[in-house]
Amino acid sequence: MGATKKGANPESATIVIDLGKTLSKVSLWDAAGTMLDRQVRANVPLEVDGIRRLDAPATGKWLLETLARYADAPVETIVPVGHGAGVVALVDGALAFPPLDYEQSPPPAVMAEYRAQRDAFGVTGSPALPDGLNFGSQLWWMERLAPVAMAGAMLLPWAQYWAWFLTGNAVSEVTSLGCHSDLWCPQKADFSPMARRLGWAERFAPLARAGDAVGTLRPAIAAKTGLSPEVKVLAGLHDSNAALLAARGFAEIADNEATVLSTGTWFIGMRLPSTPVDTARLPEARDCLVNVDVHGRAVPSARFMGGREIETLIEIDTRRVDIRPDQPALLAAVPEVLAQQRMVLPTLMRGFGPFPRGRFDWVNRPEDWYERRAAACLYAALVADVSLDLIGSSERLLVEGRFAEAEVFVRALAALRPDTAVYTANAHNDVSFGALRLIDPALKPQGELVRVQPLDGDLDTYRNRWHAEIDASSKRTAA
Repeated sequence: MGATKKGANPESATIVIDLGKTLSKVSLWDAAGTMLDRQVRANVPLEVDGIRRLDAPATGKWLLETLARYADAPVETIVPVGHGAGVVALVDGALAFPPLDYEQSPPPAVMAEYRAQRDAFGVTGSPALPDGLNFGSQLWWMERLAPVAMAGAMLLPWAQYWAWFLTGNAVSEVTSLGCHSDLWCPQKADFSPMARRLGWAERFAPLARAGDAVGTLRPAIAAKTGLSPEVKVLAGLHDSNAALLAARGFAEIADNEATVLSTGTWFIGMRLPSTPVDTARLPEARDCLVNVDVHGRAVPSARFMGGREIETLIEIDTRRVDIRPDQPALLAAVPEVLAQQRMVLPTLMRGFGPFPRGRFDWVNRPEDWYERRAAACLYAALVADVSLDLIGSSERLLVEGRFAEAEVFVRALAALRPDTAVYTANAHNDVSFGALRLIDPALKPQGELVRVQPLDGDLDTYRNRWHAEIDASSKRTAA
């Protein structure tokens, strides 16, 4: 637990609003970095005219109701955090329309037109991604869906939309703009040539740093929530970058060669290289990309939709793979899974991850409930292992987020990467704690990193068989 920032009120409290893709979370923290309360809500997409969108109005209603729970707390600051690939249009000081959900596919003709506009991967660090995951593709489609509104719209990323929602002041911020958007040049710290050519750069709200205070609560929101009208709201940041900021609070990570694997709907490996890396050499076609940290530095990254894939694999099972009481039984199921070579071939979410064109299949699918979930964890570890190799991850790896609690997953990853020190941390040292460190960079995470003990069993043989099955599947598909 760290000391409070010099000059800060030791009695103050901070609220972090973490509006992710699957879940929205609001947490209350004291000045020493202890979480006092957390509220969680599942996000439900909104459909308008057959198009899937983010239900910003419903999220806003829940957010205000939740903030009111903390009316009696000495709240001084609110920090917004948001998932990537979300972009909002404001017209005349109001939401022009519910923003597009990045899982909504633009029409093929629209996407083909957009792809012709993109800059090269070496310029932006943004690979060509499916659906709306390059939020430049969302803007291209939005201009065709609502040309009049878009002509006069101010644009801002998802995290900064919530800063505007609370304060009325609109800003943009680099970790969100630099999240596989096609709109940012990490090496030049500026908008991409395409963003300037299409006039989007000048329509984004002015840039602010993630830790900048953009304003205080709107009077109406202060009145509705009972919070002080003097509460400051920061610009906020992209969620995976907040996890990176949390990880840097540990001495083992800090400025060393290390990688943070953030786990949730997405598993995102973000490497902190000890020496500069030529990010243009990353394999674009295998879901590698360049993120941008709060200081504007390029972060070699790789990702796959691990959480969504695990949830798909366990099918009707109602118990998650990360639930603590089930860990002994899941670990006990591993020897049979390895012995019978029960495995999953990628990819369940086609177009994503290091095997974007792979065709999902089971090899020796288990009927046993625990074996099926253990195999899903081994699958996630195998895919993560490949992704981490693609970005040159070495020496230290911190697994954070929900699936850090899944012992089969983290212990398998440690066994697959014997030359890497694999760690997990207290579950509260996560995205929200990273956001808190924008206010006080001296805050230290509670507890220590825990070195993960490698899983017993012959993981090398299992991995070799897995890769052989992938190769055979690819040849069958190509034939």
